[in-house]
Amino acid sequence: GIVLVAINPYEQLPIYEQDVIYAYSGQNMGDMDPHIFAVAEEAYKQMARDEKNQSIIVSGESGAGKTVSAKYAMRFFATVGGSASETNIEAKVLASSPIMEAIGNAKTTRNDNSSRFGKYIQIGFDKRYHIIGANVRTYLLEKSRVVFQAEDERNYHIFYQLCASASLPEFKELGLSK
Repeated sequence: GIVLVAINPYEQLPIYEQDVIYAYSGQNMGDMDPHIFAVAEEAYKQMARDEKNQSIIVSGESGAGKTVSAKYAMRFFATVGGSASETNIEAKVLASSPIMEAIGNAKTTRNDNSSRFGKYIQIGFDKRYHIIGANVRTYLLEKSRVVFQAEDERNYHIFYQLCASASLPEFKELGLSK
């Protein structure tokens, strides 16, 4: 398959704007510079041409930019499928992020807010190749972090958030005081 090596620049760059999406839309792989939009376009074209499911695997170390790359791919699909303004799929798919981050993110030596979840995002398309829905499945990668953290690392954020809120009246209702 196609392999794209990307790095997280840790700042916004003009290479992910709407006009760049349109520049990659309809292009053949290799006609333009390597880009997450080129990979997304190839998967989109093969889905439409072969009428078969396609997968894009985004992998990398903590802080490498996996979540951001996935967001850019979703933005590409929503834009080329003509459904970006109708569904705002990127925002909807990632709407659960703050809750998920509290439960599954932790401070690591490389990233203060590192996701310790693996995510499988399934995007559904209709017969016109417009996005009609999405499903996010998560799985906890580091159950051991609950009972042990390496030096300079932290447990999941939720434990610290619960401890910080233990004096609030609402906390008693949770039944966690003991």
